[in-house]
Amino acid sequence: MIRYVARKYGSDHVAQIVTFQTIKGKQGIRDAARVLGFPASVGDRLCKMYPPAVLGREYPIEKALDLSTELRDAYAREPEAREIVDTATALEGLRREDSVHAAGVVIGDAPLVNYLPLKLSKDSRDDSRRIVTQFDMHGVEKLGLLKMDFLGLRNLSVIEDTLSHLRRRGVDLDIDHVPLDDEAVYEMLGRADTTGVFQMESPGMRQLIRVLAPDRFEDLMALVALYRPGPLNAGMHHEYAERKHGRRPVTFPHEDLRDILEGTYGIMVYQEQVMQIAVRMAGYSMAEADMLRQAMGKKIRAKLMVHEEKFIQGCMDNGYPKRLGEDLFELMEPFADYGFNASHACAYGYVAYQTAYLKAHHPVEYMSAVLTSVKDDKDRKPFYLNACRLSGLEVLPPDVNESEQDFAPVSSGEPKIRYGLSAVRNVGAGAVQQIIDARRAKGAFTGFADLCRKVDPSVLTKKVLESLILAGAFDSLGYARRGLVENQDKVSGPIAAERKAEAAGQFSLFGGGEQAATEVDETVITSDEFDKRTLLRLEKEMLGQFVTEHPLLDVRDRLAALTDMPIVELETLGDGDLVTVGGIVAGVTRRYTKKGEPYAQFRLEDLAGGVTVVVFPGQYESLAPLLGDDAIVLVKGRVDRRGRGEELQLRAVEITEPDLGGPGRPAEPDGTLVIQIAPASCTAAVIGKLKELLSMHPGATPVQVRFVSSQGVRPLEVGTFKVEPGAGLLSELRVLLGRDAAKVERRGRSPVVTVPEAAAAPAGP
Repeated sequence: MIRYVARKYGSDHVAQIVTFQTIKGKQGIRDAARVLGFPASVGDRLCKMYPPAVLGREYPIEKALDLSTELRDAYAREPEAREIVDTATALEGLRREDSVHAAGVVIGDAPLVNYLPLKLSKDSRDDSRRIVTQFDMHGVEKLGLLKMDFLGLRNLSVIEDTLSHLRRRGVDLDIDHVPLDDEAVYEMLGRADTTGVFQMESPGMRQLIRVLAPDRFEDLMALVALYRPGPLNAGMHHEYAERKHGRRPVTFPHEDLRDILEGTYGIMVYQEQVMQIAVRMAGYSMAEADMLRQAMGKKIRAKLMVHEEKFIQGCMDNGYPKRLGEDLFELMEPFADYGFNASHACAYGYVAYQTAYLKAHHPVEYMSAVLTSVKDDKDRKPFYLNACRLSGLEVLPPDVNESEQDFAPVSSGEPKIRYGLSAVRNVGAGAVQQIIDARRAKGAFTGFADLCRKVDPSVLTKKVLESLILAGAFDSLGYARRGLVENQDKVSGPIAAERKAEAAGQFSLFGGGEQAATEVDETVITSDEFDKRTLLRLEKEMLGQFVTEHPLLDVRDRLAALTDMPIVELETLGDGDLVTVGGIVAGVTRRYTKKGEPYAQFRLEDLAGGVTVVVFPGQYESLAPLLGDDAIVLVKGRVDRRGRGEELQLRAVEITEPDLGGPGRPAEPDGTLVIQIAPASCTAAVIGKLKELLSMHPGATPVQVRFVSSQGVRPLEVGTFKVEPGAGLLSELRVLLGRDAAKVERRGRSPVVTVPEAAAAPAGP
């Protein structure tokens, strides 16, 4: 869409809009401690006193001092703590760095350089350069320029690709007219089985879905609207769920508002409801109510406050008590953070429902389209591959007879997904198309020699053939990968020479060319195979991930019990947060700082994602025994988001070789599964779900449930359970109760290599 308007109005008339990241509370405390000359441990200690974020949204320092007794006491008793916190308070809200607004575009009637400063922004994903304003969206609007939001959704392409897969199977589905009361869809949503579903994938949203248990389209609209900072901070999401399921009574601020709020159980959810309330209760005109809506929609709290006196006075003029006006405005205030309008929620909810419908009824076609949409994303692709594994949907390696360009359903037999040939390293799109065209025109390939004869020889280079072999593209034809890769030139070479001679017009007078083609001897291809570890390593080199099998599959439950979260959920953490994750080591490199000091950097990957881990200078030698390729380790580290435009990294604090048991040896219970429940989650529905989850995973590990509030920690009686604390249970518990809610507390620790936190980070990794 942006390219379209740039072509239509001129590239110098169109630019994307800058957005600025600001310094948050914990980040400000760490920065202040460092600049004031205190050890890093001082800032970290104060940050550990900080109250937990609400679904990723951190409290401001002033509010944190109110909520955290520890932080408030440290501020009162320790001069250094007071100095750091006061300095951080002054820093809070200042702009730290810029990025490009996800959807904002400005269009001018003349070249934009005539109106505002511009700059070039480098996109870290595709190295493209885009023209970006140096004023944010509010500054652009004040200049009177046309600002538009072009929201491109990958999910719309996913829907269309799914429908294309279905049409090839003879199913003509009209996705715009599917029933909105489909039981299978709501049953799937009720399980929080929402991987791949638009707007419904995040752990926080899945947690909310479990509590709310949607059973009508209006609930999906409410989910989209409630999962925003304002409603979440106000606890509206829990109140909506409790009222929906009859656990709390449905009440209205005033009986005159029943018809406006009845559809949302007496809770203000949408901007349109606020407009209706302003008109009915305070005598606003629709134009004035729309100004109130704009103040909420644009997240400008100062403008919203202007309306407070007018609203309260309007309520009094209409015969309502002043207190009612004050209470109503207090209920409306959270919308200043991020109120949704109903039309927006409806559109988002509808796309969410469409994707959920396709996943519930056509999972193979849908997940094929989802995988294709992230085929170039090294983090999201393994996430969805693992989601397919967990749902029992097998993803097969590429195959010369079945694969298309991208991921596609297997055309016959059990429902499975086949990797696309374009995913194979060293095999370009042109070569893939030649293979597919030859297969369609001349029939399926009966063997390696047959493929070499049918496909244009110009694309069948040694590198292309070896890459296809190592990726498993010839497995279905009965070849061992090692035997074929070591002897392929003995088959492909003579055929290539023969076809080259034919192309040059060199034919034998006695028909020798035809005979030569039939005399190629495939018996030279041995049945030798790589050992399993080598086969998987070479497959990963060609495809970017393990496909046939994964080294972590046999130990994933044991590993999950030792970690705080899957790697893919690190994005929910803030800069400096301490976390323990586990996975397999890949791509260890030794680099040097600007001072010439060596440091280690490697990729840590689990079943669903990966992260770059940096180890400080001076520690590489001691860590070397733990950091061999394909080694399985635990990394305790701090989240590092300091790089401009760079991906999240972990700064290692500890690296551990976990005790995962031997093959076939079940994990012995050596600890207790501790579950922590916060007051906001302690509802009858959540406790019921918790008991259900614990009952579904019987084992030998005892369970303790703790109620954690500002008054302290106390045991919570939910019954006696013993469970197997595997990846499935831990993941479900963290979805239901929050990412820090479930952890196995063990009696023993594996040997640890500790990286001193006080060490300075390497300059210029």
